[in-house]
Amino acid sequence: MTGTEELVRTLAERVTALEDKLAILELMTSYGPAIDSGSADAVARLWTEDGVYDVDTGVMRGHAAITAMVQSQAHQGWIGGGCAHMLEPGHVRVDGGTAVATCKSQLIIHDDAGFRVHRITANRWELAKIDGEWKVTRRINRLLDGREEARTLLAAGVRD
Repeated sequence: MTGTEELVRTLAERVTALEDKLAILELMTSYGPAIDSGSADAVARLWTEDGVYDVDTGVMRGHAAITAMVQSQAHQGWIGGGCAHMLEPGHVRVDGGTAVATCKSQLIIHDDAGFRVHRITANRWELAKIDGEWKVTRRINRLLDGREEARTLLAAGVRD
């Protein structure tokens, strides 16, 4: 292989890695607008058909369960009163056709006192590239309220 061929190969690998990370970040940041607008199908489509959304309040498995959460009375109440799911940029590690992204998120709600942070969570997004598209296979959220499990989740994301 010539020096030029090696350079082209290396650059192509780097571009692919950048494209994968950008696609994952776009997937993650689409969650907030989708869930805050009540777009249940759009939220569910972020996951694989058998994907898992593991929140400290319960575990949802598959599109039907995730859709039901978005359509639930509790979630619709937050949307109706005003809410925002905000994620920081994720720390993304890609390994071929799988990836792990780690970040923190906030749920901000509007109530009689104005806007307030309802919860802040540590997030681990496990993803797979399926037919050229990144999908969530498992997302784990844990409250950042001093519990060890949230710190452990964040630490694992920067060690993976």
